[in-house]
Amino acid sequence: MSESLQALLVELEQFGQENDAAIAERPQRMLNITRDTGEFLLVLTQATNAQRVLEIGTSNGYSTLWLAQAAQKIGGHVTTIEQSDFKLELAAKNFERSGLSAFITQLRGEAGGLIGALHDESCDLIFLDSKRSAYVAWWPTLKRLLRRGGLLVVDNATSHADEMDSFMTLVSADADVTTCTVPVGNGQFLATRCAF
Repeated sequence: MSESLQALLVELEQFGQENDAAIAERPQRMLNITRDTGEFLLVLTQATNAQRVLEIGTSNGYSTLWLAQAAQKIGGHVTTIEQSDFKLELAAKNFERSGLSAFITQLRGEAGGLIGALHDESCDLIFLDSKRSAYVAWWPTLKRLLRRGGLLVVDNATSHADEMDSFMTLVSADADVTTCTVPVGNGQFLATRCAF
């Protein structure tokens, strides 16, 4: 990792913490992943050679930059979805500053509608960090988008266990999927589609 990118990530971590401590309204909060979650995503993306990454919930782009670092190393690309114009603009500026914008495509809009238009098995890895109450309804589409052998990673598995329980139960009951929860950051729920 370059010194300039490292400095940008540290700056975004500090900004997110200070912003979220000062603001109560959810739409204005960054709600960024933890640094160890970012490192985990970087390694997972590279280890699985996930060249087609979909992120749902860009915020200010902090998590996207971890995914995009991996994309740069393996010749991949990250598509990231965000509904908030405010956050889209913040993220776009951060992507430009990072030097990784060529590896990132931003989609503006409501995730449920946007993912419905994507092709079957068009994602090697999906990182989900968005509106938890929508996850159960999104599951059939998320599964359709994930290639066989692909990986779904969902943040907040332990920090918001009550909100995540119905989704995690639904996915874990799917015979075509293998799941686990990893105690990294706020807890990561992992689900992989069986290869055959």
